[in-house]
Amino acid sequence: MPLSQTTSAAHSRFRRAPQFWERRGPLSLLLWPLSYLYGLVLRIRNLVGDIAWGRQASFPVPIIIVGNIRVGGTGKTPIVIALAEQLAQHGWKPGIISRGYGSQTQATPVSVNSQSDPTLVGDEPVLMATRTHNRFPIWVHPQRKRTINALLEHSPAVNVIISDDGLQHSGLSRWTAREGGRDIELVVRDARGEGNGFLLPAGPLRESAQRDRDATVMTGSNTEQLAKALDYEGYFLGRRAFMARTSMGTPYQLCDHSRTQTLADIARQYSAGNLVAVAALGNPQRFFGELQQHGLPVKGIPLADHATYTPAFFTGLHAACILITEKDAVKCAGIDDERIWVVPQHVTLSAAFVEWIESILHRPNPRGYTL
Repeated sequence: MPLSQTTSAAHSRFRRAPQFWERRGPLSLLLWPLSYLYGLVLRIRNLVGDIAWGRQASFPVPIIIVGNIRVGGTGKTPIVIALAEQLAQHGWKPGIISRGYGSQTQATPVSVNSQSDPTLVGDEPVLMATRTHNRFPIWVHPQRKRTINALLEHSPAVNVIISDDGLQHSGLSRWTAREGGRDIELVVRDARGEGNGFLLPAGPLRESAQRDRDATVMTGSNTEQLAKALDYEGYFLGRRAFMARTSMGTPYQLCDHSRTQTLADIARQYSAGNLVAVAALGNPQRFFGELQQHGLPVKGIPLADHATYTPAFFTGLHAACILITEKDAVKCAGIDDERIWVVPQHVTLSAAFVEWIESILHRPNPRGYTL
């Protein structure tokens, strides 16, 4: 089984991160030998990839890989959306690829739009299409090389591709920025860091945190907390890092998007017993925590990442107001419940970050191709 499928399988078994991943203790130390074997497989795979690098066919456009090394959500998809929008404003023509996590197996790459069925193509690709109003071509398939070829065949004007996840996907050839190449690897982290620092299954890491990347992007709503995390984690020292601040927008009603109310209005209207938040994310507590920071006394109901919803599920919730994420909302088409309100999340990328991205994209290709 390819490594990318192995890590995805591991992810599916740990939809809710076990507590022992956060600190080193008896259980994590007991599992450490398995982590060592997993790491050995990674090192062999990387060595084989390095040897084969010179024989790999390069892609005709630069690839920006936005991923994480920790199992569970760190906020990759909002970064992909914000980056595509920023690059478009600077004159680039981005395309987006994804493996469509949580989707059914596709025989061939599939184009995604806001009307696509998330059970067929994955919830995150549909979210990206919805948030960007179908401005960018988005294609889905587990084999990213095939996805890139299909995207470029149907959208030849695309001159940069953003990959939602894919750091551990060996099918993507990479030219590191430090060697003058054009491709960029971004590791998205949040304030949790890397837990106990162990690889799966003793810890939350898909690969070693020590592996060189082009840049780290720290996400979160608390800038001070993010800055502290950057200072605390020793492996950030001497490496390029940026902060991407997240913020919650104005909630809108699921069954009528024209109806909105502010988070402050919701906090004033509903008491603790009548306000529920539901999230099927890799890190649902982050959503609940940010709502509480806005003064909302929510009862959080965490679900497995990529979980689906039914009308019966919401009917069984005894609450006057139910808050969900936009990722959850794309899976709730046809659910007519006036209690459900969608809380959008926005990411602000710094001008320095976008400028750095463009400086890499403009560098000469070491294999001779020019845009």
